Amino acid sequence: MKAYQIKDVKNFMSRLLGSGAFDSFLLAEASITTYNTFVIDGHIEKGFFTGDIHDDNILPPYEFSQWADMRQICFDLIKGKRTPVNFKLVLHLKPELVNEILQNGNASVTLSDIKAFVLNIKYDGSMLTCITATAFYAFLPDKTPDKLWDDSFSRFLLEKEIAFEED
Repeated sequence: MKAYQIKDVKNFMSRLLGSGAFDSFLLAEASITTYNTFVIDGHIEKGFFTGDIHDDNILPPYEFSQWADMRQICFDLIKGKRTPVNFKLVLHLKPELVNEILQNGNASVTLSDIKAFVLNIKYDGSMLTCITATAFYAFLPDKTPDKLWDDSFSRFLLEKEIAFEED
């Protein structure tokens, strides 16, 4: 787990909300405080997609909503003349990308051991911090997945031209 202090909040927010830069993520949850606090539970409600006579009963492919589908909603809540009081986003890297990182890093653990590579994005009204974490299904003493995720996210920020300092 690492914390990344984002140096240019405006640039980061432009990439997060105004482009597909973070579309490799799923939204697990969001809490955005502006004139109200808005809370989004990113879990897919399967009942919404089934049971209708006109429905093709095709379920979304993930447990959580894709960031690409939720980005505009979050943007609409955040945009305006005033800066949000705060917000917190909990994103999960898509499972197929988790698997790719594990395989490329020659990790001894597999996707069946890891629930998610998590990215917590926190804004407190002035500073924006990204914190990586790995969620496991059971305790594993091997910290290789954590290191692979941290290294991968550092490269991600560099590729997206997002300036940061590691804490």
